[in-house]
Amino acid sequence: MKNLSLFVLISIIGAFASCVEKSDPNPVLTIEGGQVQGVETPTEGIIAYKGIPFAAPPVGDLRWREPQPVVPWEGIKAADSYGNAASQVTWNPESFYGREWRASGSVPFSEDCLYLNIWTPAAGKIEEKLPVALWIHGGGYREGFAFEPEMDGGEDWASRGVILIQVTYRLGVMGFFSHPLLSSESPNAVSGNYGLLDQVAALKWINKNIQQFGGDPNNITIFGQSAGAGSVKSLVASPLSKKLVSKAISMSGGGLNKSELGITLDTAQATNKKMMDYFDKTTLDDMRALSFDELLQMAREYTDTTNTNVSWRPVVDDYLLEGTFSEVALANKIADIPYIFGFTANDGSDASQAIKDFCALRAEQSDQPTFAYLFQRQLPGDENGAFHSSDLWYVFHALEHSWRPFTAGDEALSNQMVDYYTNFAKFGDPNGKNGGLWEAYSAENPNFILFDVDGEGADLSMTDSPEYLGPSPRK
Repeated sequence: MKNLSLFVLISIIGAFASCVEKSDPNPVLTIEGGQVQGVETPTEGIIAYKGIPFAAPPVGDLRWREPQPVVPWEGIKAADSYGNAASQVTWNPESFYGREWRASGSVPFSEDCLYLNIWTPAAGKIEEKLPVALWIHGGGYREGFAFEPEMDGGEDWASRGVILIQVTYRLGVMGFFSHPLLSSESPNAVSGNYGLLDQVAALKWINKNIQQFGGDPNNITIFGQSAGAGSVKSLVASPLSKKLVSKAISMSGGGLNKSELGITLDTAQATNKKMMDYFDKTTLDDMRALSFDELLQMAREYTDTTNTNVSWRPVVDDYLLEGTFSEVALANKIADIPYIFGFTANDGSDASQAIKDFCALRAEQSDQPTFAYLFQRQLPGDENGAFHSSDLWYVFHALEHSWRPFTAGDEALSNQMVDYYTNFAKFGDPNGKNGGLWEAYSAENPNFILFDVDGEGADLSMTDSPEYLGPSPRK
């Protein structure tokens, strides 16, 4: 009898072990819209999901509307290729950033652009509840896309136990066009800010679906650079999204600016209406029938003939945005969470005081920490220094995608920065659970960490006097 019981026990253990061995590393997941399966990456255990729709394509009658629910699909969607980049003007390959990024050649641009890319080490493991980081790309709200080569960091982040997600959102005239007729048809009596509303929709999608990928819906860090950093500031200030964010990182997006003047909805609507009236486009059907190229040509012609500048950016609409970021922060109405704010030593302008002011304000208002940094590595290969966006290769450990002769020191600095960012996503402290060099900003310690290279290693130090070196010549 004992031998029989032992045999049964061994059989059960063997069957369990067999199930574990046969568990699918790339399972089919059921998410909003249907079933999806990712692709295995070169990094063992990391699954990538590319081109997952988080909203309906904003085309036809859905152009210039708030993002709508995902259109369901049949069967299993293979998430093995990136979705379209948002409609935009292709970079000139001879321009500074065209040469740096080398990214726009064969990328499809389209109004159908609302997609997420996800890298996870825990596909299908609902119980894991890993921290999640949502990346928002920059580009002046008019260009750029989520999967540019310098942002190729999904495997590195996921291998450190953080699910990395990239979002594509509407840009330029498709993402930020306001008009009285659009506001009149909106259920919220607003128009414009569609690109930001896309980001809000992505956050809501993540909150509802990320458990299927092994993520924690209540631990979402958002981070972005340049216009992406501006988007981060909008999301932590917006009543539509701030409760969905647990931590935030703003890279080269400024800080607190008490004299900041936002564009109001009324001003944006009036400017765009005058332009459309100039071309006798007086109905929404007329406007929605225009192609992206026709809209850009109209804006150029209108600017040239009337000397009226037309640009499309976020607006204060009293719905998504109740004021500028600085106004909302001063009123202590932004998300009460840990923050990282920083910029580069040869950025477009000196943000040191604005970041100091923001960090000091947060130290007065909250017990949640705020961390400040200055990226001052003078990049090898030319005299452009630590130019605007130069830190992207380091944050995503994507040095291999640059033409520059990076050194072992750059490799070490990049690994350290990825560690800092992923620790922040996990713990709200870039040092990790046990503290370290990078102190939170406070009245007693008003310090920035400096990111640099020393020989074959990273050069890290703290200072209360970050030195802005002037804008890069970007030749």
